[in-house]
Order: sequence, then C-alpha cells, then structure tokens
Amino acid sequence: MANFVRVATTSEIPAGQGKTVEVEGKQIALFNVDGTFYAIDNTCKHRGGPLGEGELDGTNVICPWHGWTYNVTSGECLDEPGCHVDKYDVRIDGTDVLVGV
Repeated sequence: MANFVRVATTSEIPAGQGKTVEVEGKQIALFNVDGTFYAIDNTCKHRGGPLGEGELDGTNVICPWHGWTYNVTSGECLDEPGCHVDKYDVRIDGTDVLVGV
C-alpha cells in the first residue's frame, strides 16, 4: 500500500505546467493536465534529463535535454518502444496534492 505524502497545493502548479518534487528521497515530476494531476519519475531514460522541467503538450512531456517524449498518464516513452518511467498515484485532498510512494 502506498504512503501518500503532501508535495504541493493545486494552485502551485497551473494547468499545462509541471514541477519537480522530492518524496522520500525520490525526484518526481508532477504535472497538471487540465486540473488532473499526474506523477512520474523525474529522470528521462535517454540521458537523465529532468522531466519536471520539460514542456507539457497535452498528456505528453518533452524532455528538455534531448526531446524524448513521455506520456504523463502512463509513464510510457513515445520514442523508444518498451521504455517507460515509473508512475505514481496522485490524490487531491482539498487543495493539497499528495503523491503515493
């Protein structure tokens, strides 16, 4: 069972934006897609780029270092078949955003 940790408030991450947060020593990229929040591992599998700093295009984030693209709802990499980053459960409690690790 996941341990949910408060990482932000909903107002800290506007729709269409992302933010990097740390949960229990893990760097996690947190995204707001039209009011629904998603969390994936922050590290791109290509060269370790910070996905939380990437550009969000719908439900896809583009790594700022070399352009690999990941679906934030599943963690699937769209550039390399079979490649994915870890995905984490997200809950909203009032205005708090919680990530399960």
